[in-house]
Amino acid sequence: MKEKTAPALKLVSKVIKCRTAPDPLRLFTAGAAHFYGSRFFWQDADRETVFVGFGCVWSCTVTASDGFAQMEDEWRNLKGAGEVYSGTGETGTGPVLFGGFAFDGTVAKQKWKTFGQGIFRVPQILFTFKKDAVFLTVNGCGGTESVQEAEETVRSLLNGSTAFPALPLLKAVKEIGSDEWKKSVATAVEFIREGRMDKVVLARKLELAFDGVVSPDAVLAALSVQQHDSYLFVLEEGSESFIGASPERLVKKTGRHILSTCLAGSIKRGRNEAEDLELGKALLSDQKNLSEHGFVVSMIRQVLEPFCNGLNVPDEPVLMRMRDIQHLYTPVTGTVKDKDTTLFQLVKALHPTPALGGIPRQPAMEAIRLLEKMDRGLYGAPIGWVDYRGSGEFCVGIRSGLLKEDRASLYAGCGVVKESEPEEEYKETSVKFTPMLRALGGK
Repeated sequence: MKEKTAPALKLVSKVIKCRTAPDPLRLFTAGAAHFYGSRFFWQDADRETVFVGFGCVWSCTVTASDGFAQMEDEWRNLKGAGEVYSGTGETGTGPVLFGGFAFDGTVAKQKWKTFGQGIFRVPQILFTFKKDAVFLTVNGCGGTESVQEAEETVRSLLNGSTAFPALPLLKAVKEIGSDEWKKSVATAVEFIREGRMDKVVLARKLELAFDGVVSPDAVLAALSVQQHDSYLFVLEEGSESFIGASPERLVKKTGRHILSTCLAGSIKRGRNEAEDLELGKALLSDQKNLSEHGFVVSMIRQVLEPFCNGLNVPDEPVLMRMRDIQHLYTPVTGTVKDKDTTLFQLVKALHPTPALGGIPRQPAMEAIRLLEKMDRGLYGAPIGWVDYRGSGEFCVGIRSGLLKEDRASLYAGCGVVKESEPEEEYKETSVKFTPMLRALGGK
């Protein structure tokens, strides 16, 4: 990599292909002995790429008003002065930056103070799992000696304990302001009928209490079994963890090829196959959900077209069936015109999509700030990775929660349009809580 603007430190990376393939979940757990509080885990929805990262050789907290531009500049400067020793061209190897942005960078952080307006890091040790191979990247700052020290840690890591910690007993589940939230939905419907916006997404929160410390390891293990078609992620920062099983891709970039997802409009799963098919059929013909989905498709098309030479957008949505819920789904693919278009530029342009914010974007965001009366933190925001060649992927941090010692905060939202009924939207959010609630020992 050519030097551009040299930072105060020099990043050195060494990549090797592993001869054996450890289990990603057990590897994540083994890392707790050395790296508890600075681990991350990422698994894409197709299970084609899995990352397990430990430690930190470089980190950056979002502080600028334009956090996306800040991270792009910081990352460009860091990798520009780096050295990579690698015999592979695999994406997701070498220096990889992982982290997430806050949903709304204008909101002061209290409950989410640890993660602030966003946080990203380059791990000291990174395992990259592909379908047919596993790669180890060891990163150091200050020369090859730091890489050699990290290699010694890897040997200890691979021989560490892999017993999953037990999930403590769930003592209480508390809904936060459910009646007030329904009133907010009714107010949002009034705003829409007055012409202030076409759609707004309102989220609410559950607070969980346990009889002991909740380890992300136990929750991740449960999500891995229960949510086969979702992105799985954990981002640790000290004693707190942001964890989730999201069905929604924001954008993936591989070279100059991009893939985004329109995911909006939902209905529960059936108790049997016949009921499930009927529910899916009803969703595909429901005008309220089709309208909501159409807003997302239209916006993503408008955002990505200027970046791309042609964009492939199917005419009709199909069903995406998760364990607990069915969604309307439309994939969007394209090829960027400019080879210098970055993943951070695409993420900035897309976030928040109408699936998590609303349309038009600005009045919807103003309504969220007025009506939700909480800070979403990293919920509903971009979380993901980018490698030093510019490839990477961000999902939308939904079906997620914040773990802190013996507490957990879960978040779920729904799209409000002019046809919305507060009680029905409340029921929809209850379904969306289910994946995380079940993984934490609830129902």
